[in-house]
Amino acid sequence: MKHFKAPLAAIATMAMLAGASANAQDTRLLIGSTSASSSQYGYFVALGQLINDTIPGVTASVAETGATMDNLRRMKRGQVNMGLVTTNIIEHAHAGTQEFDGAPQEAPLLWVYAPAPQNVVVRADADITTLEDLNGKRFNPGIRGSATEATAEAVLAKLGITPDVVRGSTTDVVDMIKDNRVIGYVKSGAGKRLDASSLDINTFTPVQVVSLTDVQADTIRSEMKDLSVVSIDDAGEGIAPYKTWSFALAVSATPEMDEDTAYQITKAAMEDDSVQRNALPSLAAYDLSELTMEYGTVPLHPGAARYFAEMGYDIPEHMRPAAAQ
Repeated sequence: MKHFKAPLAAIATMAMLAGASANAQDTRLLIGSTSASSSQYGYFVALGQLINDTIPGVTASVAETGATMDNLRRMKRGQVNMGLVTTNIIEHAHAGTQEFDGAPQEAPLLWVYAPAPQNVVVRADADITTLEDLNGKRFNPGIRGSATEATAEAVLAKLGITPDVVRGSTTDVVDMIKDNRVIGYVKSGAGKRLDASSLDINTFTPVQVVSLTDVQADTIRSEMKDLSVVSIDDAGEGIAPYKTWSFALAVSATPEMDEDTAYQITKAAMEDDSVQRNALPSLAAYDLSELTMEYGTVPLHPGAARYFAEMGYDIPEHMRPAAAQ
């Protein structure tokens, strides 16, 4: 797919959010992110900075949250305006399936910013070589309320793996792993490298990543089609190659965000070549517009769709806003 790169132009003052007072000076946005100990939190802090520095009339703040599931709940309650989601969970929300069975929720996509391999990170001294070895062991499937947690529990259930599940924030779980109160956790990678929290653990006690077997990988491919299986050859020093499940990290907004605001935010993010990458260096390997077209699973926000159409992208049918289909 050909990518047409437009120069970053001066951005005009935008309209207020629907329902905002005509006398208001700024459109104020709250961005739902994830745990402050995660590499992804830094990305959303940088995104907030980018919005504040480049879009006149818009002020963005970042809230530490429980990631995707928590962000979707907060968006539904009107507590945040946009935030971190994953491509598989927002597909469930849009379709009203799995966690959203009978209660679909619209969270229109703005863009996808990174593939997210889900790493089963364990203490190297825990004598864990296969996922089956997790049975009955104290193990954290991901930060409470996150897509990592929901997806890991679904994968482990599908594979018949039953650990002794321990809940908690990333900060709490990292401390528990260091103290050997928990043997490991599932954590999104920073691209194809280990996340900052996993590297932090590894500084104090060596870790390893547990790989899917070929049979387990085939089961996920055939029975969990909202996920991918990826092979990672170089996640970090001393980490052996492995296979694991993956989805993609994305930014969604509430349906109530007005089109011009969504357009300007998407434009700023897609045409930025430094702020986001400085916060999350793995982004240097990706073109965010191309990632969005490749990994998007739900309709784009009309403002985001307008930007991508102007840039010459052929938006896949399943990603077109309802009025544009």
